[in-house]
Amino acid sequence: MGRYLFRLPDVGEGVAEAEIVVWHVKPGDAIKEDASLVDVMTDKATVDMTSPVEGVVTAIHGEIGTMLPVGSVLVELEVDGPGNAAGELPVSAAAPPASAPVTQPPSPKPPEPSKPAPKPVAASVVAPPRRQPGQVPFAAPATRRRAFELGVPLQFVPGSGPGGRVLPEDLDAYLATGGRPAAPDGLVEKTGIDDSRIIGLRRKIAEKMQDAKRRIPHIAYVEECDLTELESLRAELNAGRKDGQPKLTLLPFLMRALVRVLPEFPQMNARYDDDENVLHKYEGIHIGIATQTPGGLMVPVVRHAEARDIWDCARELLRVAGAAKAGSATREELSGSTITLTSLGTLGGIVSTPVINHPEVAIIGPNKLVERPVVQGSFVTVRKMMNLSSSFDHRIVDGYDAALFIQRLKRLLEHPALIFMEDAA
Repeated sequence: MGRYLFRLPDVGEGVAEAEIVVWHVKPGDAIKEDASLVDVMTDKATVDMTSPVEGVVTAIHGEIGTMLPVGSVLVELEVDGPGNAAGELPVSAAAPPASAPVTQPPSPKPPEPSKPAPKPVAASVVAPPRRQPGQVPFAAPATRRRAFELGVPLQFVPGSGPGGRVLPEDLDAYLATGGRPAAPDGLVEKTGIDDSRIIGLRRKIAEKMQDAKRRIPHIAYVEECDLTELESLRAELNAGRKDGQPKLTLLPFLMRALVRVLPEFPQMNARYDDDENVLHKYEGIHIGIATQTPGGLMVPVVRHAEARDIWDCARELLRVAGAAKAGSATREELSGSTITLTSLGTLGGIVSTPVINHPEVAIIGPNKLVERPVVQGSFVTVRKMMNLSSSFDHRIVDGYDAALFIQRLKRLLEHPALIFMEDAA
């Protein structure tokens, strides 16, 4: 029998470390070749690590949430044959680093003399009725004397005895709470704290949002759009869609409007490398779709929207968003976007200030679509209105260009036939 050390491999794209997010094995497990060992998360995606050998797990290394560099031992296995760790000490038996202090267990303290503890009031006991203002509290002389010696106003101590009598244990319980009167109507203070480590996807989201807000000076711009005509067109197209064609939401129209407008504003369809001071402007339009998943926010990408019609945009949007929600999206499907759309649908609110998906320079966020009275000429009519919120990297995009860009989008969305006409943007 031999030992096999499974190390964190180089998963490519310059990734130097990864975070343990899920263990699939434990010591003592007999596993087959290609069995799942552990899921690790890189800056790009979650990767399932499988065993290249058959054997028995003897040790695993790293708790969930631990960051490990490439080459670190993740799993030790006992295998038939020599394995790959001949002559090496078992990792689990290796001595701790010299810099790691060895903590000795504290010496046991001699027992202290026992003291009578206040008898706690059971949580299930119904709170006594509140004492009316001016009502004299009932209590035994000994209880009154003890309250006087302790400086406790007896009228504030709730009594649990017959008729609201203050018992000795009531005084003890009152003192145990710091001398605070009981909350009215049986209400109680809650002091519990639930601590949880921020790991996995939630940690990646936190790091990315913090990095984006720290590095990018955001400029926000909001414009309202009349989508009455677009909604009418969308309803007609959905009513006549063929078998296999997806149902159209607002986003495919917005994607196609971006395709029409972005060539006029190439600095918007870009990624800014602020370490090298280089702005990469792209001909292809790769639209990130901010998607809420069970694990948190992810941004799958619809690539080459310029080469897709509105039905294909809708189809690909459903595919990549579905993969993200199911946890099956690949690194390629979660990277490479050049501009991002973020929408909360009916939860979109009136206005939002979306955070730019670094290193992009622009993000567009449609808000909630609502019917509102609108003045048109001398008349008031009901129209379907929606605000369009947006954020731009002010290092690259001037305020004038941001406003002009959104106005171009507004024109296409309010007159949706222009989206399908050449040279109409």
